[in-house]
Amino acid sequence: MSHPLLELKEIKQAPAEYLSEIGRIFSVFDAQVQDSGNISYGVQVGQQRFFVKTAGDPRDPRPFLPHEERVTLLKNAVRVRRSCSHNAIPRLHNVIESAHGPLLVYSWVQGDLLHAGSATRRDSQSALQRFRRLPLPEITKALDLIYELHYELARSGWIAVDFYDGCLIYDFASQELHVVDLDMYRESPFVNEMGRMFGSSRYMAPEEFERGAAIDERTNVYTMGRTAANLLSDGTLDRSAFRGSDERYEVVRKACSGERGNRYASVGDFYTAWLVAGNGDP
Repeated sequence: MSHPLLELKEIKQAPAEYLSEIGRIFSVFDAQVQDSGNISYGVQVGQQRFFVKTAGDPRDPRPFLPHEERVTLLKNAVRVRRSCSHNAIPRLHNVIESAHGPLLVYSWVQGDLLHAGSATRRDSQSALQRFRRLPLPEITKALDLIYELHYELARSGWIAVDFYDGCLIYDFASQELHVVDLDMYRESPFVNEMGRMFGSSRYMAPEEFERGAAIDERTNVYTMGRTAANLLSDGTLDRSAFRGSDERYEVVRKACSGERGNRYASVGDFYTAWLVAGNGDP
């Protein structure tokens, strides 16, 4: 399908004005659902739907990240996506420049965001709790996809930052999972210059709270282990809550070691151990 959203490289209008001219905005993701300052849109052009992410209004003083930093992160997201062809990441069709920064034009993906805030996390009808109740093979299939993606990203030199269940969209009907919001991923290795870094503490390694600490693949190994603890268990490392086999439990427990040296040395080592531990699964 050919239209300006896929072909144009620059616009003069504000993003919302332009998107309204060429199609129908059916959803807006702004300060009501996120605090970054980014504004994203679900847009339909003809019969095709897109997710368009922008850095938001440069005149808005409220977001905690300045507009220039938000623009930098969007450009970083483009680099991440173009370095990895894995289909778990929605397709990036086009980047359109504007006075408000770039418009990232992605395929629209169906599904529910698995993240639930602390007030609703235990709600049995939340997407997260519904996901946790799925048959075990369906959950492990999703985890396999997450781990395969991060193995490929690690091979391209990327470290996941701010990865948590809020980055996961799951379509319960088609059993398809997509990973979104890779804006803050960094090239490996780097030094924690913030102290507490961006992210959910339910997924973060100890060094992500320590200024001056090294952030590398061992950090990502911890995050991947915590992903299983949050999606295949109740967020703890209690064996009684973990739905997988003893072999997979041991892989997750090692990945989540507080001592960096006790974890797997790389995402590839972790992913291999995870797959081997699953060889006996039904």
